[in-house]
Amino acid sequence: MPRKMTQLSDFLRHGCDTVIDVRSPAEFAEDHVPGAINLPVLDNEERARVGTIYKQQSPFLARKLGAALVFRNAAAHIEGPLAHHEGGWKPMVYCWRGGQRSGSFAWMLQQIGWRAEAVEGGYRTYRRLVTAALYDAELPFKLIQLGGHTGTAKTALLPKLAARGVQVIDLEGLARHRGSLLGDMPGGQPSQKWFETELVQALDALDPARPVLVEAESSKIGQLLIPPAIWEAMKFARWVEVAAPLEARAGYLNAAYDDILSDGPALKDKLSPLRYHRGHELVDRWEAMIDAGERLALCASLAADHYDPAYDKSMRAMAPQVIERFETPALDDAALEALADRMAERLQTMSI
Repeated sequence: MPRKMTQLSDFLRHGCDTVIDVRSPAEFAEDHVPGAINLPVLDNEERARVGTIYKQQSPFLARKLGAALVFRNAAAHIEGPLAHHEGGWKPMVYCWRGGQRSGSFAWMLQQIGWRAEAVEGGYRTYRRLVTAALYDAELPFKLIQLGGHTGTAKTALLPKLAARGVQVIDLEGLARHRGSLLGDMPGGQPSQKWFETELVQALDALDPARPVLVEAESSKIGQLLIPPAIWEAMKFARWVEVAAPLEARAGYLNAAYDDILSDGPALKDKLSPLRYHRGHELVDRWEAMIDAGERLALCASLAADHYDPAYDKSMRAMAPQVIERFETPALDDAALEALADRMAERLQTMSI
């Protein structure tokens, strides 16, 4: 009998030795159950080929070809990456909807003597549960937003606070984007679905009885949307702010954005749209700084003349409840460690 999964914890704490996703590599790359390995019984090309025959010729011919391919590929997996498993091995297998791909593969593993289980409803069951948690339900956590002008090392503080026992969700880390005009990171962003899978994993590890710190963001981080359950909780969250002198922030930005600051042409392309918001004169001045290699001056001007006014305007519009403001004269490693000590001590005594 297929294994019935009714809540996210069934997928996150399944009790099996291995989770096997038998969907195609393209399906797996977009999203998958956390911890799953991909052993496709149909690769991308084979899946497309079977689907085309199903639609254009006949379901019978498609099933006949699909069966041959599935069993051939399954045999290769059994002789290859699965060959080392002993008799007591217990895998959990799923495909898109808990149909023939996972059922056939699980049956083969069972015939060998392994304790294989197929997931009823497959990946679609998992995805429905993720959607319910992030789109339909109210977030069962009280959030605190971490705000402050650009360059106050908010992202760098999150892991330091987590190491001191503060509950945090690093939204920018999960989204692989620094959350600003210059926020692109090497390797690009994950899919929206994988971002949400990482979010439910992060939430699952947290205690609802304690507050959770998140960095203040807009509703999008790069190209990814913050799911409604989290975004609604953020809108009603209290805030703590970090403040530092402009000179210290410029130095931090110079180091944190070294990749884009080192690529003058790409940086100019990123800044070009700001001509319509900040004027040609200011952007021309930035481009002159880029050409002259004046990175610290550029970072200071970007903060003071672009990011700070935008942040201040947003704060006036939102008027959040700022319950604590932490000031630091510097943002080097020693200063951040000291700041994290102060913040963690205060955050861990806050009630929700």
